[in-house]
Amino acid sequence: MKQSLDLRLGQHLTITPPLQQAIRLLQLSSIELQQEIQQVLESNPLLEEKEESAAEAAAGTDGGTPTTASDSETTNYDATETATARESEPATAADEDSAEGDWAESFDLPIASRTRAGNDDDDGFDMDGRNSGPVTLRDHLLWQMRMTPFSNTDRRIAEALIDAVNEDGYLTLALEDVQQILAGEQPVELDEIQAVQHQIQNFDPLGVGARNLAECLQLQLRALDPAAPHLKAALALATTENLALLGARDYAALRRALKLSAEELQAVIHVIQSLNPRPGAGIQSSQANYVIPDIIVKKIRGVWRAELNSDLSPRLRINRHYERMIQRGNTSSPNRYLQDQLQQARWFIKSLNSRNETMLKVARTIVDRQRAFFDHGPEAMKPLVLHDIAETVGMHESTISRVTTNKYMLTPRGIFELKYFFSSHVATADGGACSATAIRSMIKKLVEHEATTKPVSDSKIAEILTKQGIHVARRTIAKYRELLNIPPSSQRKSLV
Repeated sequence: MKQSLDLRLGQHLTITPPLQQAIRLLQLSSIELQQEIQQVLESNPLLEEKEESAAEAAAGTDGGTPTTASDSETTNYDATETATARESEPATAADEDSAEGDWAESFDLPIASRTRAGNDDDDGFDMDGRNSGPVTLRDHLLWQMRMTPFSNTDRRIAEALIDAVNEDGYLTLALEDVQQILAGEQPVELDEIQAVQHQIQNFDPLGVGARNLAECLQLQLRALDPAAPHLKAALALATTENLALLGARDYAALRRALKLSAEELQAVIHVIQSLNPRPGAGIQSSQANYVIPDIIVKKIRGVWRAELNSDLSPRLRINRHYERMIQRGNTSSPNRYLQDQLQQARWFIKSLNSRNETMLKVARTIVDRQRAFFDHGPEAMKPLVLHDIAETVGMHESTISRVTTNKYMLTPRGIFELKYFFSSHVATADGGACSATAIRSMIKKLVEHEATTKPVSDSKIAEILTKQGIHVARRTIAKYRELLNIPPSSQRKSLV
């Protein structure tokens, strides 16, 4: 076989490391981005955050315009380009003094730390409470068990019963099953288990340790003042059979069973509704999920404008002291390390600016398409899909999807995820289109203003929308209603 060399020309797409980094930063949320920036600042000595001067802070406080992505890029690259231009110049004594001064300033205590250090006597800051782990219902019940004078046998029974209590506070095992579990260590009588169960049912929160909803409500009712109004009728209502009738909204059968008038039954129902059907849910402490808006929308001179949240766009720059230490042609390990860190710092700054530019461009396009929403509310939302924004800004739909995922916009009407402004369309009678978000808002408004004694059905809502020129099927109304967590009309009906 004859060997030969051929020269071929072709095109192929290669994802370079800077492009990979830009894509990864693009899909991060605001909190994840702050964590990423902090991690890079800690690991890369060539990258530092430029502190805002007093004049700049005053200008921003006095109503200065937020820094846009283009402004941020210019600021970020000022120090880089200046330092790059001086790479081949020898460092003078004045430059060394200036560098030493910059180096010393980099160890100043941050403003937030100085503020906290100056307010050590603040009584509102609870370090132990902030760093302590979440308290579960089991921990809460075990703590009360240790404070109760139980015998060793009763303590074992109490621990077994508490282990069988779920997050809502209900006992998930039958007492016979608990007896079998304890029989492996030491046989116990069923009466002993019942006695310990009654003791646990006196623990906080009221209603914990019940075997079903009826028992849970009865435990809470018995803890009320015996002279409380409608208490006897409420206890009669809190049975399995009557609660089933109440869930089915069969008020006529309830009135016959309890021998009450409509007004009296409504008062008894209010008493039942004031109880907690899930007593254990209030003990479970959950971590709060904070949302930091990436985009801020304001109306300036009659025009809606979208700007980046300046608090999420730190002004990064290259550390001039370390950059001057890089020597050309030096192949030593420390010098190569500084060169690699310098390149990565520049890549990170460029990727961060690219992320801000892309997000701002997409946000402004969304605001421009949904101006009716900002003026009139959700009912004026227009149909919008990812393809529309991608076509306008000249990007791929996957890029638009990354930009709008876990990114939030602060508006005068509240905080919304960017995905909120995208919705499918429903044809109208005049040949136009109506947003599904607008239809859901109309359904919610109709339900809020309905008569409680005669709630509107899905068919009636479809008829009302048809009169407004929006043709929507009844099953579509039912789907949108379920998405809004609105029960059907039969479950929204009340006596008065």
